Amino acid sequence: MKLEVSPITIKEANAFVENFHRHNKPVKIGYRFALGAMYGEELVGAAIVGRPVARMLNDGLTAEVNRVCVVDHAPKNTCSFLYGRCWRVWQQMGGKRMITYTLQEESGSSLRGAGWKIMGEVKPQEKPWSGPGRDRYWQPIYGQLKFRWEA
Repeated sequence: MKLEVSPITIKEANAFVENFHRHNKPVKIGYRFALGAMYGEELVGAAIVGRPVARMLNDGLTAEVNRVCVVDHAPKNTCSFLYGRCWRVWQQMGGKRMITYTLQEESGSSLRGAGWKIMGEVKPQEKPWSGPGRDRYWQPIYGQLKFRWEA
């Protein structure tokens, strides 16, 4: 058997994230597409791609991989497989740039394996950034240093 990509719904992807992601919650807004990593008949990974959360990067040609999540028993390199496929699908849709973020404590080996490069450091947010017409929920990861990666 080998890994194969499959389109999945945002509902399926968010259910997968809810069950298996270490520190993130499901994606609420800004969704563009989701991909699943299938190993035989089993969904072993999911990726959710959306518009960039940082509004200065939201130019219509840039997408952000908002979530990548795999089960513990997924084949080696499943995360790299998903990052690579997300980038290829986005290019086929006419996209020119794809970004994602990792916590600085994470190795980033999956991204390096897919050919991505660190393009910057993101400082932690000290307080929630909700406001009128901008209802966002605060997660503890917002208070941590991150790297911004680009395909």
